[in-house]
Amino acid sequence: MATSAVSRELFKEGVRVVLHTWPVLQIAVDNGFGGVYGQQKADWMVDVVQQYFHDNTDLQQCEVEDFIAELMDQEFDTVVEDGSLPQVSVSLLQVFSQWQEGALQQLQHTINTLTQKSQRAAVVAPLTQSDEDSNDETQKMECEASCPSANRTDPPPHDEEDGWTVVKKKK
Repeated sequence: MATSAVSRELFKEGVRVVLHTWPVLQIAVDNGFGGVYGQQKADWMVDVVQQYFHDNTDLQQCEVEDFIAELMDQEFDTVVEDGSLPQVSVSLLQVFSQWQEGALQQLQHTINTLTQKSQRAAVVAPLTQSDEDSNDETQKMECEASCPSANRTDPPPHDEEDGWTVVKKKK
């Protein structure tokens, strides 16, 4: 097994890239599912997953899935049901296998590929956000145009014959 500090750091970088490009973890962090320290928990999770691989031999995909699912549940109160756990587990096992075999160039290529994919997704994301903001503003203006004026005076409630007052719902 490759144990040099440089190769171990490369493995850690691989784990970091796999986890930080995982949409479920990013959504959990962005929406505060992990509390105010969500980003620190995500960074901590990289260290924990890396150590998990070092401490256990012959890990199977289902074991890695269970471990990550447990971390997500405990740290982010998130149950992952989108089918992405197997993909993340396979990616982590692939990174670990490349590191274990000493295929550091191949590992670096895998890291670069994942990083490029996440950068492409980040470039598209702001465009989507601005479109949503524009749409929200349009809806707000349409609502203001179609809503009746607040300065309008409603007729006072009138008493019925039996002493009841009729109250009408505001629109």
